[in-house]
Amino acid sequence: MLFDPQLTEKVYSVYREKIKRAGEVIGRPMTLTEKILYAHLYDDSEIADYRRGEDYVNFAPDRVAMQDATAQMALLQFMTAGKDKTSVPSTVHCDHLIVAEKNAETDLENALNYNSEVYDFLRSVSDKYGIGFWKPGAGIIHQVVLENYAFPGGMMVGTDSHTPNAGGLGMLAVGVGGADAVDVMTEIPWELKMPKIIGVKLTGKLNGWTSPKDVILKIAGILTVKGATNAVMEYFGEGADTLSATGKATICNMGAEIGATTSVFPFDSNMSAYLTATGRKIIADKAEELAECLRADKEVYESPEKYYDKMIEINLSTLEPYINGPFTPDAAHPISEFKKIVEKEGYPRKVEVGLIGSCTNSSYYDMSRAASVARQAIEKNVDVKVDFIVNPGSELIRYTSERDGIIQDFKNIGGVIMTNACGPCIGQWKRKTDDPERRNSIVTSFNRNFAKRADGNPNTFAFVASSEIVTALTVAGDLCFNPLTDTLTSLDGDDVKLSEPQGSDLPVNGFSVEDQGYVAPSVKCTAGEVEISPDSERIQKLEPFAPNNPEDYHNMAVLLKVEGKCTTDHISMAGIWLRYRGHLENISGNLLMGAVNKFNGQTNCVLDQITGKYGKVSDVAKNYKANGLYSIIIAEENYGEGSSREHAALEPRFLDVKVILTKSFARIHETNLKKQGMLALTFADKNDYDKIREDDKISIRGIESFSPGKAFTVMLSHSDGTMETFNVEHTYNEQQIKWFFAGSALNYLSGR
Repeated sequence: MLFDPQLTEKVYSVYREKIKRAGEVIGRPMTLTEKILYAHLYDDSEIADYRRGEDYVNFAPDRVAMQDATAQMALLQFMTAGKDKTSVPSTVHCDHLIVAEKNAETDLENALNYNSEVYDFLRSVSDKYGIGFWKPGAGIIHQVVLENYAFPGGMMVGTDSHTPNAGGLGMLAVGVGGADAVDVMTEIPWELKMPKIIGVKLTGKLNGWTSPKDVILKIAGILTVKGATNAVMEYFGEGADTLSATGKATICNMGAEIGATTSVFPFDSNMSAYLTATGRKIIADKAEELAECLRADKEVYESPEKYYDKMIEINLSTLEPYINGPFTPDAAHPISEFKKIVEKEGYPRKVEVGLIGSCTNSSYYDMSRAASVARQAIEKNVDVKVDFIVNPGSELIRYTSERDGIIQDFKNIGGVIMTNACGPCIGQWKRKTDDPERRNSIVTSFNRNFAKRADGNPNTFAFVASSEIVTALTVAGDLCFNPLTDTLTSLDGDDVKLSEPQGSDLPVNGFSVEDQGYVAPSVKCTAGEVEISPDSERIQKLEPFAPNNPEDYHNMAVLLKVEGKCTTDHISMAGIWLRYRGHLENISGNLLMGAVNKFNGQTNCVLDQITGKYGKVSDVAKNYKANGLYSIIIAEENYGEGSSREHAALEPRFLDVKVILTKSFARIHETNLKKQGMLALTFADKNDYDKIREDDKISIRGIESFSPGKAFTVMLSHSDGTMETFNVEHTYNEQQIKWFFAGSALNYLSGR
């Protein structure tokens, strides 16, 4: 038994009473999101009718989950907090550092050798502080959490942007940076702006080739990559109750692609069935007793427009399969229109690789549906020439799928089974290609498709779809193939049509596994230091950042003025750089290397105002730091979208960048910047972005009187002797301003 029944008993024992008290205070029917949030207030005496999108509220989540790439920095920070043990159940999952190259066995062995120092560090720290440890190959963090830890009505944080996957079991799960995770692990109030709530009413029932993935692919097209920023997506309706728990999880998972704080579904019989199938009947039974607390009040469902900030309605019965991309997950195309788009835009039509799995689509349901398509290719004698890569979501899924013949179905069409890990989805893919910059198309069941993300090639056109659609396109080898209407030519010369995919929400014979890959921590935790070699290239002890001084914000150099989209992949690239996630100095060498410089249209090429020459962003920043010159980064909309990686905030902080000034921020990244003592500002007038020149010196006026809601003045000193000023805004509250002056949230909380 890996889950903690005592935890859920503790949460559920007071759940009904907490919701009742909250309802009396706010004086109206409550959404599911509100019920979960109010049931997790850090201090019950602070119940109030909090204003959505405005008030900051302190919460006490039930647990923490960390993946290995982000856990390093989170635990390095936790080690400085002076605690002997984590205050809430916490786990580390080794899923990000395994490179997909040959096959599961070879790649896992290579990862164990190559990353041994990191794995040893994570395992020893986990054992020392009472943290559960999931070994490399055990599975992808979000699938493992769904199978073992998520529960209806619970609340958790995770150091990965796709933590909301747990919403498939009715849990409010939020992706955060490592500093936020440390707050929760040390029982410090975790602060979150009271989110707005977007209601999504689902009617009808999925049929044919359409899958739960298509729900969120369609919504991504409606809301775009920032349309749900600072909001929770709350699903409901008779259509929602027809979806499996893992299908719900897929939808919640990709809420990160529209900027949502998290996503959640109400408790239903499908959740109960999944909990029971994964050995948690005790939780299912308790949830059944609290069912009315784990759904919105009936008045909300009767008049949803009164209680949600925005409403979307989708009829599952008429929903088409979608294919989204390339280069952004919100470029949504129904499959009936996709061929025209491919031809119009001139996308490479040949599918070169099909990839299924990832944290988004690696459940038994996904695997069984995709396998039914693969099986037909063999039965109908279709020659599959496209590379096909499969990453099972967990050892539980892999073992059960192998037992049921699903893995063999994939192998029969040339599929290569990779380790139960993220792999290509997060750039851990050693792809074999004749030209690393050749234009080509791949199809994936992943969640993101930013340029260069999967294989480092800026000309790889990556498209996102459901596992079954990806498998069909792989069988066809043609991006324009529509399995709903088109036929394929068999080796016998016959025209054959693929039948609708079939699959099971849960395995008929139950789940099976020999070794899930879990290592429990020692019963007794001891205080003391964790040994880290001072010569290590992978792990480096953290030194506290210096407090911020208003004088530091005068005459800063422009380090980079970013043009266009700038995700955390652009700011702190993954791939080979994952090896340095525990070493701040070394990983800072990738700072903004993927971002486009507005002044010259190039990446990783900026003016050094000291030398007058151009250099890499990190090299110029290091030169400024060595010479005592602080700098500023300018950017456009939704800066920092994508992964939760706090390295994107830590790196500029380490290299003495003082300010990030943008047109708008992605939620997690803005919080990460605040936690690390950075000044995160937005243009009051977005047109002022155009006023900033490459060789400007920039000053921020008003730091001395930093207060909530009060604007700052930016002064531009141009090299021709002229000056310009304009106002900029911020969203800091009083607590966050204290973090700022202390140099970081951890500095403030540690009394430094």
